[in-house]
Amino acid sequence: MEKIKNCLDKIIELFCIVIMGVMTVLVTWQVITRYVFNNPSIFTEQTSQYLFVWLVMYGSAYVFGKREHMQISFVRDLTSGTLRKVIDIFQEIIITIFVLIVMIYGGYFSALRQMGQVDAALQIPMGVIYSAIPISGVFVVFYAIHNIKVIACGKKGK
Repeated sequence: MEKIKNCLDKIIELFCIVIMGVMTVLVTWQVITRYVFNNPSIFTEQTSQYLFVWLVMYGSAYVFGKREHMQISFVRDLTSGTLRKVIDIFQEIIITIFVLIVMIYGGYFSALRQMGQVDAALQIPMGVIYSAIPISGVFVVFYAIHNIKVIACGKKGK
């Protein structure tokens, strides 16, 4: 499972780096066309907005996998040992349930419903954009399962 996690980490890292690079080029081109040529490019504006959404969704799944996300740990920090493990595992289970219901189930049907609607500027189905929700949800669930395994086995992890 650790090899799969490391491979997934590398893929998401590379994907986010590529998205950030493409967004940088698109936004730079947008600024040039808007202020130098006085003719803004609608294609670059829409594309950079959608890529930003993907960057946030996949980046947040990646950060969740690294266990470097924000968390309110007041009660957890007051405990130690087995009780801390129980709280950590409970937290991962609650997040998994939320992600399964909202991101994967809800996101899948939302993306499916949007497949009939086409973006005016890019001429691609909006469901393609919305697909980032259930896909990143699957990544979060995988990471949650991995985190539970790490916590239960008592390995060093954040």
